[in-house]
Amino acid sequence: MGKLIVVEGLDGSGKATQAKLLAEKLKEMGKDVVQVSFPDYDSDSSALVKMYLSGKFGSHAQDVNAYAASAFYAVDRFASYKTSWQKDYENGRIIIADRYTTSNGVHQCSKLEKDKWDDFVNWLYDFEYNKMGIPAPDCVIYLNMSLQVSQKLLMDRYHGDESRKDIHEKDTDYLAVSRQAARFCAEKSGWKTIRCDDGTQPYTPQQISRQVTENILEIL
Repeated sequence: MGKLIVVEGLDGSGKATQAKLLAEKLKEMGKDVVQVSFPDYDSDSSALVKMYLSGKFGSHAQDVNAYAASAFYAVDRFASYKTSWQKDYENGRIIIADRYTTSNGVHQCSKLEKDKWDDFVNWLYDFEYNKMGIPAPDCVIYLNMSLQVSQKLLMDRYHGDESRKDIHEKDTDYLAVSRQAARFCAEKSGWKTIRCDDGTQPYTPQQISRQVTENILEIL
């Protein structure tokens, strides 16, 4: 089997950028790399995810319970694995994923009381890795960026247009709890945590990338 490396973090933390930079660095080193991203918005499998994020099931993230929302994302990942990258993974290639099952831990734990988080994450990993049969990550890189900085970067991405945010991105209280959930998941599951800002300003993508690459080389 290959290796599955996941780049995780809150919205606006630079996951796509770091996944791309990591793939480029590994290719320069002669590694055989495939990139995937979740949700897979180009696939029909993400239909329920898109309905959820656009507010079709309610205008607040909490309008869809953690288990139902997790199932939407899990089906999308299963479809992507079976139709897109299973053979690459089985043939020994390195898969770099921008988000994965780990995102359900980050975003859906926040809908539950904290004393339920451990049970939920155990259920989540069993559901996707054992029951559904998609691979578990070999390494998760968590991009730890403060909420204030990530929100500023999101607004830059959307050119100040708040209406372009999805129901997660609009709810700062929800995101604040998600950040706590991310720390919980990182500690529970042994994720590699990368600090991405100084509290007011983000570090450059190149500074963050160097830290990411150092951690991944230890795994490989």
